Amino acid sequence: MVALTSIDRALVVDLASLDRAALPVAGGKAANLGELLAAGLPVPGGFCVTTAAYRLATADTATAAAGTDPAAARAQVLTALVPAAVAAAVRGAYAALGDDVPVAVRSSATAEDLPESSFAGQQDTYLNVVGADAVVDSVRRCWASLFTDRAVAYRATAGVDPAGVAIAVVVQRMVDAAAAGVMFTADPLTGSRSRTVLDAAPGLGESVVSGAVDPDHVVADPRGRVLDYHVGRAGTAVRAVAGGGTVRVPHGAERGRCLTDAQVKELVALGERAQAHFGAPQDLEWAIDAAGGAWLTQSRPITTLFPLPEPVEVGHVYFCISLAQGLVRPMTPMGIAAARRIATAAVAGMTGRPPADPDVGPRGLVVAGGRPFADVTTPLRTAPGRVLLPRILDVMEARSAVVLRELLAGDGDPAHLLGAPAGRRSWLPFLRGVARIAVRFRVPPRMLVALVRPRSALAHVQRVRARVAPLCVVDPALAPGDHLRRAERLLDSVFPILPTVAPVAGAGFVGLGLARLLARGDLPAADVHEVLRSLPHNVTTEMDLRLWALAATLRDDPASVAALRDREPAALAAAFGRGELPGRLQAGLGAFLAEHGHRAAAEIDVGAPRWSDDPAPVLAVLAGYLRLPVEERPGTAPDVQFARGARAAEAALARVVTRVRRRSRVRAALVGFGLRRARALAGLREEHKDLLVRLLAAVRAHLGHVGADLAGRGLLAVADDVHLLDLAETAAALGGVDQRDLVARRRADHDRELRRRHVPRVLLADGTEPEAVRAPGRGTEPGTLVGSAASAGTVTAPVRVVFDPAEAAVQPGEVLVVPSTDPGWTPLFLTAGALVMEMGGSNSHGAVVAREYGIPAVVGVPGATTRLRTGQMVRVDGAAGTVTPQP
Repeated sequence: MVALTSIDRALVVDLASLDRAALPVAGGKAANLGELLAAGLPVPGGFCVTTAAYRLATADTATAAAGTDPAAARAQVLTALVPAAVAAAVRGAYAALGDDVPVAVRSSATAEDLPESSFAGQQDTYLNVVGADAVVDSVRRCWASLFTDRAVAYRATAGVDPAGVAIAVVVQRMVDAAAAGVMFTADPLTGSRSRTVLDAAPGLGESVVSGAVDPDHVVADPRGRVLDYHVGRAGTAVRAVAGGGTVRVPHGAERGRCLTDAQVKELVALGERAQAHFGAPQDLEWAIDAAGGAWLTQSRPITTLFPLPEPVEVGHVYFCISLAQGLVRPMTPMGIAAARRIATAAVAGMTGRPPADPDVGPRGLVVAGGRPFADVTTPLRTAPGRVLLPRILDVMEARSAVVLRELLAGDGDPAHLLGAPAGRRSWLPFLRGVARIAVRFRVPPRMLVALVRPRSALAHVQRVRARVAPLCVVDPALAPGDHLRRAERLLDSVFPILPTVAPVAGAGFVGLGLARLLARGDLPAADVHEVLRSLPHNVTTEMDLRLWALAATLRDDPASVAALRDREPAALAAAFGRGELPGRLQAGLGAFLAEHGHRAAAEIDVGAPRWSDDPAPVLAVLAGYLRLPVEERPGTAPDVQFARGARAAEAALARVVTRVRRRSRVRAALVGFGLRRARALAGLREEHKDLLVRLLAAVRAHLGHVGADLAGRGLLAVADDVHLLDLAETAAALGGVDQRDLVARRRADHDRELRRRHVPRVLLADGTEPEAVRAPGRGTEPGTLVGSAASAGTVTAPVRVVFDPAEAAVQPGEVLVVPSTDPGWTPLFLTAGALVMEMGGSNSHGAVVAREYGIPAVVGVPGATTRLRTGQMVRVDGAAGTVTPQP
């Protein structure tokens, strides 16, 4: 075998000589096997044909073009001669294993078996290969498998640059397996780190990996105690054939267990050792030989697990805050730092006891996967918390409320960690605390004034707006350190401002609650939705209608229409920055951004660009508005629909009052009063969010000046990199610390999390996702998706799945299917026929706007963006809360 005097030039190396540092030479699989051997774990011996051998073999082929024609690249590798030096090195290493030893030949790409992407099954494996010629040929076939369609597609999805990928090949002694399979040291379905899951089958593990068999399924605890053992049924065992190759052998429907309890315990112990060595849960392949010995043949990280909260406390329950705010994507480090600072001020304001470090935030605020989570363990261990928290989530993020109730009922494992709630006496201190906070922020008198004199309350909101406006003015002449200090003071001022306006909208919901209590059956949910249509004083709908009005003014300006029709939004945004758009479009967009440029998708993240930074999403919506055939169907114009909705709401209110009057005139008067106050005030529910986002936009502007200074001094690569730091790290950079390496690591982490499509609503400390423990109910019709009713009405139309509003192309009448929404999404609602959201409750932002626009909406639909596909026909019933695929 070639000596390891220069491993980066060697063509063949011993597996025992490898470690993680050898990844560029040996690929992920071989490097991990070397680590297992170094840790003293049982791994069949063998060698690795390095990436140097691959590059030598493909030097004269056109494999560099694999990104555009992988089939051609694969064919070139398969037909090319293996260089003599490589063939000789492989033959020599194989001979050193013994005479015609059966081996497994497996790919080991440099982008394979990594913490961020496993590439499991993307390249090829050849089992029971016998003879030097067969080994050399199998090595070449493994090289060619780098260009299979599935591998190329996986790399594209994972964001891996094809130009930087190479492949090594592992050659190992075959284990004559009596049983084999896979083992996960954490449950890949529920996320639990306190469960090890094994799939086992007779013969070679290929039958399990390929899905050719219904395997034994075993769940064990970390000590190897079997918690559940399900024996598999009929299938096919893969077995080695004398002289080389494998054969699939059908086995009967009835079979005994593949593994004894002692073997399970031994395998779990090996998995625990591998996990401890790598410092992360592992996906391992294993085999039990004819003598009963256990072997590990592969180890890779489980890349699909959602990260644990930091810091984590055993037995605690965490709720994802950003999901409840309509944000699926990860927040930037600066966005999380801002959230910590705001939470610190909130705790200080409510309790009078601020956390020791405002940049760390309150103890109950943790981070996992770039998302902020609230530790809700303490409230869930009290009677008030168990009652109120799910009810609050009913109108905020309905599916989370369902998950919490199931957890409290003991349906989710391990729900028992919460324990029994405190007795009734826990209500008294809770109510005292609420009363103190209410008095401190004058909540009762503000709500009373709003109910008695709505105009006075509206004037109060205008005064708060006027008080916030000067805070949002950013003086570019400030020194960088002053910009940072001003940003911190703005974050500290958020909480004292918001409680001054939230009670006004709260009074509207008190009025609605009063009406529902007194009207009872005379005010069904469908009429509630109708009454809440086209609410006045909603800053978000006012924004959307203003954008529609701008589109209307542009229709008779040929230059603006041509620009929006013929040019991409990004190019238009760049032209706007240079002042080069057609005059009416330039002026109209400028006026719109002056009032609403602080908004954006993901706007609660201070690191997210605002519309004023990049107006491309606004321009895309304007272009979409201009495509609507309003001249042919004038009644479909959003402003007309909004006015029609307001009239329909008043008519529904009158109908409800008439029904109640049949039973009681007094009740009818009170119901009418409550519903009118709901219409007058509930639209202000968006006000505090708008004020928050205005302040965050100002914070972002201050930090932009800080970032520009740091980039100019070479401490950051570009100004926007400041959002990949937190406040303390930014201060350190101002002091001269070069943060470019830290930013590079943070960007890699952030980009990886951006590709994550599923985020747990509720997470236990051991990583268990309670929602995954028990599947949600389906509808009465096969395939029906069930969520929460949010806006009444029924629509049958094609689906449009959208993950980013800036890249959306929603056609009129389509069913908009999204993970969640915030105000940056709402311009799309004007053209959508219905709305389906994975997150949200009946009074979440998206639900409210959908009602106001009169489109059916269902929210809190688990897996909607993955279970539905663009172009699929569905029937959305907003009153029943169902989405049913159509033939």
